[in-house]
Amino acid sequence: MKLTITSKAQAWFKQELELAEGQGIKFYGKVYGKTQVHDGFSVGMAVDTPESPLIEENVNGMLFFIEEADEWFFKGYDLVVDYDEELDEPKYEFNQA
Repeated sequence: MKLTITSKAQAWFKQELELAEGQGIKFYGKVYGKTQVHDGFSVGMAVDTPESPLIEENVNGMLFFIEEADEWFFKGYDLVVDYDEELDEPKYEFNQA
């Protein structure tokens, strides 16, 4: 499993969110919605402090991570976090790992 944050997505997060020391942006599976590989679930994101990270990615001093508790949602896939210019928000792409 890989976590990739594009430069456009990283710029959006930097502009929109404030992180305190030790915090990062957590991605997780949440009920409701749909992804290209899940029905009834979508990707959630929150500013949080890592407790038991499954994967961490540091991009230009910003920490992005997925917790071990959310492995079920991402197992077998690489997650690419990009930026949707039309909606002015992150978009998520799952690729077979």
